[in-house]
Amino acid sequence: MSNDLAGVWEVALSDGVHRIEFEHGTTTGKRVIYVDGKEILRRDWMFKLVGKETFSVGKSDTKATINIDAVSGFAYEYTLEINGKSLKKYMENRSKVTSTWVLNLDGIDCRVVLEKDTMDVWCNGQNIETAGEFVDDGTETHFSLGDHNCCVKAVSSGKRRDGIIHTLLVDGAEIAECTE
Repeated sequence: MSNDLAGVWEVALSDGVHRIEFEHGTTTGKRVIYVDGKEILRRDWMFKLVGKETFSVGKSDTKATINIDAVSGFAYEYTLEINGKSLKKYMENRSKVTSTWVLNLDGIDCRVVLEKDTMDVWCNGQNIETAGEFVDDGTETHFSLGDHNCCVKAVSSGKRRDGIIHTLLVDGAEIAECTE
């Protein structure tokens, strides 16, 4: 990495938290994008110093765009958009459509993500095979992590504004949801 590092962002997706780094050589016109330390885009000798660069992040090829805007003189502002939304708006929306739990199982840190719209479950970047069933008070989505029996319970909060409450149980014990 050179000393042209202009921006660094952490983006939480279902398959993990990805680190995006952007280098902008304002004298050479160079643009380099790294995702999780791997170079994915390089442009040298660009005469137009402002503009945007679009690329994919994660296993589901989520669309990301870095916007480069001139602020004043030779100062630049860099903003990251995910799926066409500012990173802040994307993360606010994401907290509504996913639930995330972080736990340690058998000495291994696990990040479990539930996509509420599809009921897909991810653990440390892997889409987990699940079995869903209807129960008296809602639904249960069963899966295994190693030798551990896991279940995401979905029950109505009884309040329209709060909607459905998702709870992760591992070997019968409730795991607290985390906010990313």
